[in-house]
Amino acid sequence: VRLKVQDRGRWGEVQLRRVVEMAGMIERCDFDEQVSVKGDAGLQRPDLIIRLPGGKSIIVDAKAPLSAYLDALEVADDAERETRLKHHAAQVRAHISQLSSKVYWQQFDPTPEFVVMFLPGEAFFGAALQYDPSLIEFGAERSVIAASPLTLLALLRTVAHGWTQEQLAENARQISRLGRDIYDRLCKMVEHLIDLRKKLDGAVEAYNATVGTIEGRVLPSARKMRELGVTATRELETLGPVEVATRRLQAAEFTDAAAEPPALDAEVVAVPAAELEQG
Repeated sequence: VRLKVQDRGRWGEVQLRRVVEMAGMIERCDFDEQVSVKGDAGLQRPDLIIRLPGGKSIIVDAKAPLSAYLDALEVADDAERETRLKHHAAQVRAHISQLSSKVYWQQFDPTPEFVVMFLPGEAFFGAALQYDPSLIEFGAERSVIAASPLTLLALLRTVAHGWTQEQLAENARQISRLGRDIYDRLCKMVEHLIDLRKKLDGAVEAYNATVGTIEGRVLPSARKMRELGVTATRELETLGPVEVATRRLQAAEFTDAAAEPPALDAEVVAVPAAELEQG
């Protein structure tokens, strides 16, 4: 791999961005880039902050030293190449110590679980481990985890899956709340229907009572007035029965509470005038 000196510093950040995109993480939702925080150790600016479900976070640093390893690829002498690879391992160890000394867990809220030292190629960390096999334990003791693109991709995919599950759980909670609201509103609606039926039944009762008054008291007097010679310009219209009754709620949910009075059949019964006069 041949890179210009001015491009080496950006290579890690570019590779980090590619890994994040492959992981399917959404900017400003699952992570934040280049966030600056000023603390006792000065201005801290990690390359990436991964937000975890539950309020935790992970800091990712992509500024691991690569110059010694890249220089080793450009030399033909085996001894010189080995010297530069050893220097590369020493640089990685020194960068782990540097990241640990930044104490990100004191600068960021929520406190990060650990700091990820991102190396933009699988070979970078493999070469460092070849000449310093204790790097993994050295970093773990200092809450610094070295990660290649594949390792970080697996980590980000796990985090993205966690956010998916968190969203599903939140959707389930909202559905549960919405279901309770709908059921409460249904109960209220049924209460209104029962009240409306009572009022309709009351209206039918009032209608029947009025018809009874007309036939029992008003019509007999009207007939006598006709017999006495009182003339009228209009004839009485036929007063038919109320044939529509309110429909009862017959579903199983409503039968236990069906202690309401039965719906009245409001059919008007014609009473002969002779019987009314005799009564």
